[in-house]
Amino acid sequence: MTVTTTAPSPRVTGSPVRRPSRRGVLRWLVPLGPALLLMAIFMAGPILWNVYIAFTNETLTGSASVNSQFVGVANFVRLFGDANFLNSFALTFVFVIGSAVIGQNTLGLIIALLQRGRGRVTRSLVNGVVIAAWVVPEVVAAVCWFSFLAEEGTLNTVLGLSQEWLYTAPMVAVVLANIWRGTAFSMLVYSAALSEVPADLVEAAAVDGAGPWRRLLHVTLPLIRRSIMANLMLITLQTLASFGLIYALTGGGPGTASQTTPLYMYEQAFRYFEIGYGSAIALVMLVIGALFSLVYLRLIKVEDVA
Repeated sequence: MTVTTTAPSPRVTGSPVRRPSRRGVLRWLVPLGPALLLMAIFMAGPILWNVYIAFTNETLTGSASVNSQFVGVANFVRLFGDANFLNSFALTFVFVIGSAVIGQNTLGLIIALLQRGRGRVTRSLVNGVVIAAWVVPEVVAAVCWFSFLAEEGTLNTVLGLSQEWLYTAPMVAVVLANIWRGTAFSMLVYSAALSEVPADLVEAAAVDGAGPWRRLLHVTLPLIRRSIMANLMLITLQTLASFGLIYALTGGGPGTASQTTPLYMYEQAFRYFEIGYGSAIALVMLVIGALFSLVYLRLIKVEDVA
């Protein structure tokens, strides 16, 4: 009897990872060359120049405007000991949380949810009204809210009061104005995200006895969580750098009651001509924005793993 033995087949461990060749990399980079060059000139260039200026005593007038000197971290030491900067940073935090994270994000989601299942005419009307506030320039939006909140404005006329809201509650005024103007972006993001939610899942949850609130918490929101994080990141960065609306509406006043960090940076750099100190404030704001982005991106990755 002959016994035939078969040699074991080699284990397949997967195909080796093919690294792109140098020619392939060049073929990819050449068409993008002009775009990368423009980005380097108009984006990376100013950022690097701002980083350099932040470590000098550069000014717009005086001897330092001609012979600026490297001062190391002196601007940053002064910055974190500056009570006005700390006040502006606290107001910026209130402004971002109130008008972006809570205001625009929540209101945009509510409007998008209320439009689900509505007729085309209703959706077009609501979208037109909300988006109209978004496309209005910041200065025009500030004038509208000034007319609404002034002592002889619409709000006092309706309520029968004589209250100067821009002086008694300036932060509330700028938060509401920014919510009014920026909600459209969140509404559009959530409208697009909700359109991708499978209707059969929502209907199945309703058949199983889940009410509207439970369907929202356990079906709809988990399915659009990536859109929620992306929207929060974008509106946070946009609101963090908001300048024109606050400057035109209150000018940071009365006093420093609504002076957020971008306004304080502008004041130091272009009113007091301390470009080095203003650049240090701008650099700190850039780092804060980068940290916000990293946190949101990390949350998105954690949810993807989950």
